[in-house]
Amino acid sequence: MKHVKFEKRNDAEFSKTLNKRVNDYFSSSNHNRFGGKRMVIKTVFMLSLFFIPLVILSTGIVTSVGLVFALYICSGLGMAGVGMGVMHDAIHGSYSKNPTVNRWVGYTMNLIGANANVWKIQHNVLHHTYTNIDHEDDDINAPFFLRFSPNAKRYWIHRFQHLYIWFFYGLSTFSWITLKDYVKATRYRKMGFFSKKGDYSKLLMKITALKLLYYSYALILPLIMIQLPVWIIVAAFLSMHFVTGIVISVVFQTAHILSSTSFPQANEKGVIESEWIKHQMATTSDYAPKSKVFSWLIGGLNFQVEHHLFPNICHVHYNKLAKIVSQTAKEFKIPYLVKGTFFSALWDHILMLRQLGRAN
Repeated sequence: MKHVKFEKRNDAEFSKTLNKRVNDYFSSSNHNRFGGKRMVIKTVFMLSLFFIPLVILSTGIVTSVGLVFALYICSGLGMAGVGMGVMHDAIHGSYSKNPTVNRWVGYTMNLIGANANVWKIQHNVLHHTYTNIDHEDDDINAPFFLRFSPNAKRYWIHRFQHLYIWFFYGLSTFSWITLKDYVKATRYRKMGFFSKKGDYSKLLMKITALKLLYYSYALILPLIMIQLPVWIIVAAFLSMHFVTGIVISVVFQTAHILSSTSFPQANEKGVIESEWIKHQMATTSDYAPKSKVFSWLIGGLNFQVEHHLFPNICHVHYNKLAKIVSQTAKEFKIPYLVKGTFFSALWDHILMLRQLGRAN
């Protein structure tokens, strides 16, 4: 598959200056680009938040319907924390300077029911390289009933998407643990990934085995051990994924699908008429930069601009890098998109969804 390309210019002073200042920051502060002890603490916390409720459920000691739901929802929050604040950095290679550590920590993606290899292509390769570009960025390549780009075809049903989208956001991780990995793996194979002999079949077997493992401890064991009707356990399990889906979707989508972000199209030669770094600045927005607790909980993903510019740097440094990026962008008169709070970004996202549903 032939992808679009970005224009290469000789006036890349912004990129050179920014990279130099970031390098100087790490040199002068004696910090490295990775997570260190802070990431270990977060990993233990988030994995505990995910697994401990499931362990309790699997003992069979829980007899209250409300407690079953509470434990599953608590596990769902841990699942979101693992996805946003642990595996995300590891798969980007920014968790540790040791590639083996990154690889094994990245496998936590498999423990929450999805597949790390498929995610790496969707997120690291396609989303980070071709942000907000139709047919390239898989994060905006939505089913026909959702419209995430003004360049996508509009149907009458999109007029209501800002109302019904929350249901589909809630289903997003359930989609992952059922069909999405298989669909994406097949699509990426056609695009030229997993092209070595045996790679695709091995991937499918691995996806299946890991999903069976996930279902065994997240659903089957509680079904066997808890003395409550099956439909209650299944409903609680689905509520876990609904919470996780909503959390992850709004955190990621409010950084890209806004009225202020751009949705560039390639020219007739298949070239985006912008440098890659300026493209990232135009298609990505920060939000809630002063909220330290919120930032910790969502893995620094409120600093999406910094993450897209420096995905190989751990998110624990983004609050410091944001000041450097903001100042450098101001000097070079390059727009630096940021919303003061998460709720202002979320409201803008809702309005953008509404606008996409009503205008071409």
